[in-house]
Amino acid sequence: MFVIGQIFSSLAFLFSMIFKVIYFLLVIRIVLSWFIADSYNSTVSTLYAVTDPILAPFRKLPLQIGGLDLSPIVAFLAISFLDHFVVGILTRLAIQFA
Repeated sequence: MFVIGQIFSSLAFLFSMIFKVIYFLLVIRIVLSWFIADSYNSTVSTLYAVTDPILAPFRKLPLQIGGLDLSPIVAFLAISFLDHFVVGILTRLAIQFA
C-alpha cells in the first residue's frame, strides 16, 4: 500500500507542476499581448500554440468589455480550481494509502 501512496503523491506533484507551468505560460502570453510581439518568432508561435487551446473555450464566452478581454482571468480561475481539485484528491488518496 505504501507504493500506491507514493504513486498518488508523485502524481499530485506532477499535476501541480503542470498547472503551474500552464499558469506561467498564460502570464507570459498576457504580458506579450501588451507589446508588439513578432508572431513569426518560433518562441512566440510555440507559446501561442500551447496557450491557444486553453484560452479558446473561454474566448467563446462573452467576456469582452470594450477592448479588454477577460478570458485569461476566467482561465486562471479554472486552472486554479482544477489545481486545487485534482491535486487535493490525489493528495488525499496518497494519505489514505500511505
